[in-house]
Amino acid sequence: MIGYLKGKVKTLAPDYVLLVVGGVGYEVVCSGAAFSRLSGVKPDEDGEVYTYLQVREDGVTLFGFADVQEKSLFLKLVSVQGVGPKVAISVLSSMRPADVSEAIATADVKRLSSVKGLGKKTAERIVLELHGKISADELLGAEGAVRTVLPAEEDDDAVSALIGLGFTRQESARAVERAKSTGAKTVEEIIAAVLRGM
Repeated sequence: MIGYLKGKVKTLAPDYVLLVVGGVGYEVVCSGAAFSRLSGVKPDEDGEVYTYLQVREDGVTLFGFADVQEKSLFLKLVSVQGVGPKVAISVLSSMRPADVSEAIATADVKRLSSVKGLGKKTAERIVLELHGKISADELLGAEGAVRTVLPAEEDDDAVSALIGLGFTRQESARAVERAKSTGAKTVEEIIAAVLRGM
């Protein structure tokens, strides 16, 4: 089982990241947070992802995550009948892990079913099977490893400001992480960095 990769980011494609480790290129289908983190890696630096290897008759697929908690949430999602790895990665790319955990803990089926490819019945099954299995750590700190520069309130302020400028929530969250990886520390610096990069 391949559980973790660290190497050079060779390609950032819309549906995968090519990570070169020891001369071998691994195609990794990444969550939104993992993709955002890898897109901020400088050319001379290594990127890292926690991975889940899916083996099927028609092929092998590697899925990548920003941290261990996100991978743990992914594994809980795929344990639900009718939720495959592609649907689970879509959930984690459409919503932050902490938001997914909160939606499950509060039985917010409407919020979960807003994810493309996830119907209401499947969202209800996720809530039914995982309700009570979400820990306090997942609710409060699912993104602790990603959020190291700014307090959550300032991250949220930056995301809200970008949404006000016309970005989607997912685009805003990714843009904030990219700006932080370039050294932006305050809300103003983040917004300025995002606008400069447009």
